Amino acid sequence: MIRELSADETGLAYLAMRELRPGVASEAEFVERINRLQRPEGYRLVGSFVDGDEQAAAAAGFRTGHSLPWGFSMYCDDLSTREGFRRQGHAGLLIDWMVAEARRLGCEQFHLDSGVVPDAREDAHRLYFSKRMRITAYHFAMRL
Repeated sequence: MIRELSADETGLAYLAMRELRPGVASEAEFVERINRLQRPEGYRLVGSFVDGDEQAAAAAGFRTGHSLPWGFSMYCDDLSTREGFRRQGHAGLLIDWMVAEARRLGCEQFHLDSGVVPDAREDAHRLYFSKRMRITAYHFAMRL
């Protein structure tokens, strides 16, 4: 089952997100950061759930915004599946949900970035290609 998580339910995405973002030290820190900083900026969370487990098997964080190159678009900041639930279709269902939500909202495009560490993201990249996504740019970054 796919459903959006309210601010009171943010912690239900922690175990899934911790796999992608191990630098978030605790569930309390995760909830605080999402609810105090990111939700006010338009960040939303959606989870994929299985019967008998309160925690999301997979979770995605996303936001909408306007920009000159993309127009009104949805950007997926985070997409992660708990190790024990991988290869069961959860991430694909979350992408489908976000794309449907983007269409419902009138977005012109859907975007996400994915790391290129050798061997670490190949399964994710196969999923994105299977969803008819394509590589459209390099993303450059600098630590400050």
